[in-house]
Amino acid sequence: MNRLSDAQIAARVARDIPDGAYVNLGIGKPTHVAAHLPAGREVMYQSENGLLGVGPPPEPGREDRELIDASKRMVTAVPGAAYFDQCDSFAMMRGGHIDIAVLGAYQVAETGDLANWATLEDRHPPAVGGAMDLVAGVPTILILMNHVGKDGSLRLLERCTYPLTGLKVVSRVYTDLAVLDIAPEGFRLVELTPGNSLAEVQALTGAKIHL
Repeated sequence: MNRLSDAQIAARVARDIPDGAYVNLGIGKPTHVAAHLPAGREVMYQSENGLLGVGPPPEPGREDRELIDASKRMVTAVPGAAYFDQCDSFAMMRGGHIDIAVLGAYQVAETGDLANWATLEDRHPPAVGGAMDLVAGVPTILILMNHVGKDGSLRLLERCTYPLTGLKVVSRVYTDLAVLDIAPEGFRLVELTPGNSLAEVQALTGAKIHL
């Protein structure tokens, strides 16, 4: 099967973010989205460690080790960026001041339920971070994830089996195999990664994909 790289998934997410949006980028894969802003589009990316106006990664030799995102990756700041403490950061997130959040996930249910903080496995210590605050205060939640786990486990399901971050909070899921909306009937196909068939992707999805 054809699979997108993390950078390609991030670029696909970036295409759907509208001009002028304020967007939180979660820890891990979502931080790549800042490097793929389409030309001519202005988006203010927020990192929960206290930066509004996250720019692309710095050029080699121009890194500032005191300028990092929530994943501890070195970043740049765009003109007009603002720095603040975590109290203000979480007030933005919970107070409805952020338009979109791009998060990673362990599992997503066809109802839009999200599980992204604990797997009940020793190798993944529980780590809620700001995800619960984001799903409580941000109206549009986009998920960037691999379609299946490294062990082949299905991650898009009828019901999540891991502890939930939020109920019915996800709007759209971007994976290495497909883009899926959360619709009243469940997962609705937006597009397949070129070269893959619906039957192939359905076989790796734990819930029905609707057209």
